[in-house]
Amino acid sequence: MAAPQDDMFSFCVEPTKVSNYVEVKFIDKIKGKGLFAKKAIKKGDTIFVERPLVSAQFLWNSLYKYKACEYCLRALETAEDNARRLTGIPGLSLPHPELCSVCPEMHQACPQCQVMYCSIECRQSAADQYHRTLCLGSSQDDPDHPINKLKDAWRSMHYPPETTSIMLMARMVATIKQVPDKGRWQKFFSQFCSRATNEEEEIAHKLLGEKFQGQLTLLRTLFATALYDDQLSRWFTPVGFCSLFSLVGTNGQGIGTSSLSKWVHACDALELTSQQREQLDFFIDQLYKDIEKETGDFLNCEGSGLFLLQSSCNHSCIPNAEASFPNNNFLLHLSAIGDINPGEEICISYLDCCQRDRSRHSRHKILRHFTLRCRNSQQLDPVKHEQRRAFLSK
Repeated sequence: MAAPQDDMFSFCVEPTKVSNYVEVKFIDKIKGKGLFAKKAIKKGDTIFVERPLVSAQFLWNSLYKYKACEYCLRALETAEDNARRLTGIPGLSLPHPELCSVCPEMHQACPQCQVMYCSIECRQSAADQYHRTLCLGSSQDDPDHPINKLKDAWRSMHYPPETTSIMLMARMVATIKQVPDKGRWQKFFSQFCSRATNEEEEIAHKLLGEKFQGQLTLLRTLFATALYDDQLSRWFTPVGFCSLFSLVGTNGQGIGTSSLSKWVHACDALELTSQQREQLDFFIDQLYKDIEKETGDFLNCEGSGLFLLQSSCNHSCIPNAEASFPNNNFLLHLSAIGDINPGEEICISYLDCCQRDRSRHSRHKILRHFTLRCRNSQQLDPVKHEQRRAFLSK
């Protein structure tokens, strides 16, 4: 029993090429579907590049002036402006400013609500897919607008570090309302894993905390007031809304973008004398110390998205693939971090590298959010761990 292959590859950059290398297969009722290699994949190979069906910046992240393209989440600040804000040093100057890839002259604002995009293409793509429905126009800063009430309620329930956003659900609804091929998009969303009702309530509970039932009812009421549509009436019922909430909470993939990080990587590639390299490395090390002192761990523009093919990847505490966002936008690159043989399942970790090094008991506690159980009784080999960290930092 296989998932419809044509649908699963629809948002890949090169769908035909990707379909020659991987396939989605049904495993069992517990794991559902999985992604499997059809051909040998070498360590370091990019398995696929995929854009999300919908994505959204986290609401607290946006409120704290992390400026990102409303459509693709590309960081909009120049590396220097980013560094000045994060360090709290307004006169800071970065060496090699020409290495910053941000082009402010290309940025575009929505003519009605003034939200920002990195390009006219992103502005048009957002307008065509969902933004005409969600645009607040002159009510952008009106606290009594139904969508702003929904955002405020979500922020009051879901504090940093953020893991998902109510606006992913809003963009799902807005997309179905706007696009002409509604049935096709509903089919796309139906490909994401579904849970039994009790599991969906458990996930909602973990996302919202002890008061989740009352909070979920309030969110559903505000969600319906802002976005209700007869064609999607099932998404606004108590059971349907909990299911939608669970879908986003379970399948949402975190996205991080940073103009400063891109500048640092570009600096790493410079051909310099040993003295110049030492001076530049010292500057960058001090820069990150200043940022840590002023801002802490919140360095990036952060959000989440729903990725159709990537969502078929199951979890492993010893994964053979890893997702990253090297383009400084929402394009997800799934890369092999080990050789993968034909017929082998391609797995990622739902934990970060530090969480993977914990005991099985600790990993299991973290994975409860995904209703998973860790079966790996050994910690990751420290040599392999350092090799993986080195690979991911490239």
